[in-house]
Amino acid sequence: MSEKSETIVIADLMARSGVGFGTSGARGLADAMTDRVCYLYTVGFLQYLEKGGVIRPGDAVALAGDFRPSTPRIMAAAASAISDLGYEPVNCGNIPTPAVACYAIAERIASLMVTGSHIPDDRNGIKFYKPDGEVLKADEAGIREQTVSVPLALFDEKGCFIEPQSLPAEDGSACRRYIARYLDFFPAGCLAGSRILVYEHSSVAARVMTEIFGGLGADVVRRGYSETFLPVDTEAVRPQDIALARGWAAAEHFDLLVSADGDGDRPLVGDEHGNWLRGDVAGILTARYLDAEVVVTPVSSNSALEKSEWFTRVVRTRIGSPFVIEGMQQAVSEGARQVVGYEANGGFLIMTPIVVDGRPLAALPTRDAIIVALGVLLLARRQGVPVSQVGALLPPRFTASDRLKDFPTELSAQRIAGLAQDPQAIEQAFPTLGAVTHIDLTDGLRATFANDEVVHLRPSGNAPELRCYTEADSAERAQSLNAECIGRLAAWRG
Repeated sequence: MSEKSETIVIADLMARSGVGFGTSGARGLADAMTDRVCYLYTVGFLQYLEKGGVIRPGDAVALAGDFRPSTPRIMAAAASAISDLGYEPVNCGNIPTPAVACYAIAERIASLMVTGSHIPDDRNGIKFYKPDGEVLKADEAGIREQTVSVPLALFDEKGCFIEPQSLPAEDGSACRRYIARYLDFFPAGCLAGSRILVYEHSSVAARVMTEIFGGLGADVVRRGYSETFLPVDTEAVRPQDIALARGWAAAEHFDLLVSADGDGDRPLVGDEHGNWLRGDVAGILTARYLDAEVVVTPVSSNSALEKSEWFTRVVRTRIGSPFVIEGMQQAVSEGARQVVGYEANGGFLIMTPIVVDGRPLAALPTRDAIIVALGVLLLARRQGVPVSQVGALLPPRFTASDRLKDFPTELSAQRIAGLAQDPQAIEQAFPTLGAVTHIDLTDGLRATFANDEVVHLRPSGNAPELRCYTEADSAERAQSLNAECIGRLAAWRG
């Protein structure tokens, strides 16, 4: 390091820059994620792993990114930090998050993915991975505590590199390994006779989806490519994406409609009529196809999981992949096998090696989109039904969700805490639902009523929003109940 250096604690960097930890990494406005901020974050991450004896100078560190305009610059900043600390940056290019994670876990090296996932392109982020998978909450605390140094001569007063930085030449090994993961696991030609429509938009998953589905024998068509980044959210599907799907279904035949968010770890799976499946339903169906024994999912996911009685054990956690991973790790420590997890956004995680019909699939303990599309379609084929009917294998439980934006987190927490102490207060807040029979405080407040309907309230973890999830025996009732609850919650603003 230069004699004249700036020294800062990562926790202070977060406070000063406004770029804090989200899920599994840093996230913030792209303008706030200056070269300096991204460089220091990367140094803090690697320094934390090095001090823990997990990595050492000379090791490779893999990095990849999505298609946001700010991504190449942030990747270059991260690569510079990797090199300056004595590590070897491996530029995996624009590939899905699970692809770079799959490669790094197999190679036992650290990795990072530059992406803001599904949020608008004026924001971005960096997801960090240890050699065995995602950074968890304890790791985030360790990274915050790191005191890092950076030569003052590297950056100007705006935090930009004084001398432009470039990325190493792209290495296609990670992408090839990810594609081979599925071509080697699934039987050759297992998708023969299927027509799959890939909604490309600006997802880094589009190319690998096309290669994997085509490689397994499907007739693949691609639609909806966008040169500009589109913030496709798999939990809150945009009206234009609903209209596109139904328009394609009216115009042409396909057996499966599939897409993913920007970094390809959350799937969008639709049926032959252009109807998008909810992620927590697709997760149950995927777990069924994979013959899972233990399934871990957040408390907000559809309770058809338990009601199906398909699985030996179900574990419920707080919302967020780090909590799902911790739940899966605990299950493994207790001797469980065939352990998987999923989130309501559809991202599917595999904690242990999985064996289906004698074929092994290696663990991949991070969110993945590809396995969901394949699992849903192949389960439908196994049952001899179209994708639109495979959901009928489950008990009739339906979920809906919405949020109130610009809702102070402190107010949400205060009002929810008040309800949690008194079931009668919940009944008064939602007078049309009757008596409360069960309260779950795993993450926010989840109340089950005598009619088996559910209302789940929680403050957002990374925005001033109040989220509401509802569950009922029909899609129409779940949606109307959600709208009713959102209307009542809006009155909390006073």
